[in-house]
Amino acid sequence: MAVELEAGEVRARLLPEDGGRLGSLRVRDLELLLPRGDDPMRWGCYPMAPFAGRVRRGRFRFAGIEHRLETNLPPHAIHGTVFTRPWRDEGGGRLSIDLGAGWPFAGRAVQVVTLDADALHLRLEVHAEAEPFPASLGWHPWFPRRLARGDAVELRIPARTMYRRDAEGIPDGGTLPPPPGPWDDCFTAFSAPPELRWPRALTLRIESSVDHFVVYDEPEHAVCVEPQTGPPDALNLAPRRVEPGAPLVAEARFAWRLE
Repeated sequence: MAVELEAGEVRARLLPEDGGRLGSLRVRDLELLLPRGDDPMRWGCYPMAPFAGRVRRGRFRFAGIEHRLETNLPPHAIHGTVFTRPWRDEGGGRLSIDLGAGWPFAGRAVQVVTLDADALHLRLEVHAEAEPFPASLGWHPWFPRRLARGDAVELRIPARTMYRRDAEGIPDGGTLPPPPGPWDDCFTAFSAPPELRWPRALTLRIESSVDHFVVYDEPEHAVCVEPQTGPPDALNLAPRRVEPGAPLVAEARFAWRLE
């Protein structure tokens, strides 16, 4: 069952059964997220845990042991183990889920979503139950290029650094100054939060506790600006260690201003 959130003239719909994602975020007459589609990777705004983006060949090493993941975007694993599975609704915009049989360690994810009249607040946690493990996490929002009114979206990505990608389209550990778009890339070293502006409609600012954003603006109908705790393939390149009692936590705030 959907969880409806309201604050003034803003409405959000949280869908526990659909990977714990936001299925709608409406500011007055403006819907800010792509509606439901056939591919669960390509609509709404969903949490990614215990890894965000691709894991090369679905493999990573931790404590000297190689682990293999389901390659749900062959030949790679992508976007974690929780975005296609039902979450538990604990009330008050709080959801939780175990990390599932597809993850080689016992753990769970918790997401908390709250809404104000001028911002959506997101918090995502990954907890280890019994032993440490590596992780990354984040959110994957799909924004339409055009809203119900106004002009096509314009991106402001004030980052000094972008990860270099290899022939498989995955960061190889090197960085470079960002070239002009279009992009399917991970940026870091931001001087200000990313912004999406739909002229004559609305500006959206994505503030976050994390220091990486993947920007995907190649589709003709949509753009994605994804806050993440690390780059794609972070389990191999830059894992964050999760221990019992010491979860990995990320927060994000989607703040808007009508024009």
